[in-house]
Amino acid sequence: MQKKIILLFLLFQVSSFLSQNLETTLQEIADDFGVMGMSLYVNVNGTVSETYIGHRDYTRNLPVNENTQYRIASVSKSFTALGLIKLINDGAIGLDDDISEVLDYELRNPNFLNIPITCRMLLSHTSSLQDGSGYAPFLDATYNQSPIPNISELLLASGSNYTANMWRQEIPGTYFTYSNINYGLIGTLIEVLSGQRFDIFMREQILIPLEVDGSFNIQDLIDINNVSVLYRYNNGWEAQWDNYQGIMPIAPNLNDYILGTNGIYFAPHGGLRITAIEMNSIARALASDGAFYNLNITEENYQLMKAIAWDYNGSNGDNYGGLFNRWALGLHHANLSTSDAICIAISEIFIGHPGEAYGLISDNYFIEGSDVSFSFLINGVQQGYQVGTAAFYTIEEDIFEAICMHINQILNQVTFNDINFEIIPNPAKSYITITLPSELSNSEIGLLDIKGKTIKSIRTENKESIDLMLLGISKGVYFIQVNDGEKSSIKKLIVE
Repeated sequence: MQKKIILLFLLFQVSSFLSQNLETTLQEIADDFGVMGMSLYVNVNGTVSETYIGHRDYTRNLPVNENTQYRIASVSKSFTALGLIKLINDGAIGLDDDISEVLDYELRNPNFLNIPITCRMLLSHTSSLQDGSGYAPFLDATYNQSPIPNISELLLASGSNYTANMWRQEIPGTYFTYSNINYGLIGTLIEVLSGQRFDIFMREQILIPLEVDGSFNIQDLIDINNVSVLYRYNNGWEAQWDNYQGIMPIAPNLNDYILGTNGIYFAPHGGLRITAIEMNSIARALASDGAFYNLNITEENYQLMKAIAWDYNGSNGDNYGGLFNRWALGLHHANLSTSDAICIAISEIFIGHPGEAYGLISDNYFIEGSDVSFSFLINGVQQGYQVGTAAFYTIEEDIFEAICMHINQILNQVTFNDINFEIIPNPAKSYITITLPSELSNSEIGLLDIKGKTIKSIRTENKESIDLMLLGISKGVYFIQVNDGEKSSIKKLIVE
């Protein structure tokens, strides 16, 4: 028993050290990019690391903390998708049912009148709907017109906001086009099927079971001071959204709101306001098929939500420069290739969702069948956002790298499967010396670039230390991987 206690204490110490190291790295990233504020939450088999950096409100000098709520942008879609999956689970509609059967009008792509639009198509962005030129004016009408217009005004040829480019020329169900309108329509369906306003249904059926205090309706928030302002930088910080300055906005008059006519009003595509901790709750629930958090959804339907619904073949969709290669139902499959890499040191697929709006970026991902997940939110970056070596932004790639190393270290520490090798010097210029434990002196050493491609490979051949020349290697970030056939470990190398 005493040995067990000592072991647990040591693991706690290791975990604490790794958390501190992660926080230090994230602070360096925040400083380099000029981050306004950041929240990050990482869970690895119950070992939790939290980091809070910068300001949620620059004007009032309010810091980011564990209670800071962000408008999480498109990560909201995962929650909305889970809401529809809940209704599918309860038998309110089938995944491949024609949604026209529950709407009060027939919805068809005018180019394919005989093909029904289904829940599966909406959830996977393959419905052939897209955010055409009528979408923005309709959003303006949704939030400023009384009564709130019916979504059919946007989707039907007879509608006042309809434009022909709301529909694509490809057969529904075959072509991926990421679009917000799919989820505005899902929000509308949820109201029709549940008989509840979208925000109320989501709060009662999804958010409360996930132990989330946030909401799709800002009026539900306990303290408006916790809401993060979203910023862009243009020769100074400029507030873009949620700049309430401690004053709750006046509640809108929804007396004339008609259920099931326009769920866009509550922004099911991007309007959920929650903390990083709360955002991680859906990742843990999905990864565990409901073992964490009870939403009364079957394992079969959790698996259904995570199963691949669209797989890019080079011509069957817009993959956003290599970012979107596989989609499930409201969920992105990543870490499949160099273009959507999250963690080259971990071979598993990461499932989740990215988000971006009004200066904010968000990422929420988990490893299927595990209790490994991470969530982070940033409310503004002075340098702006540039695409990196993969299709994610450069700041996302740097944060992913820090998270990945953190996850890998914890997993290896807990499973006693780490190769404790040394790299000297690091940073390096012309060469490095790699030192291994004596029992691992016959291992393969690889020099990998940021995309995970092996540049050099060498075997130690019963040597405990070996020199690796860096001649011809450009400046930048690399990785050294050691593999003895059973175990593998990876460390970052900086070449100056």
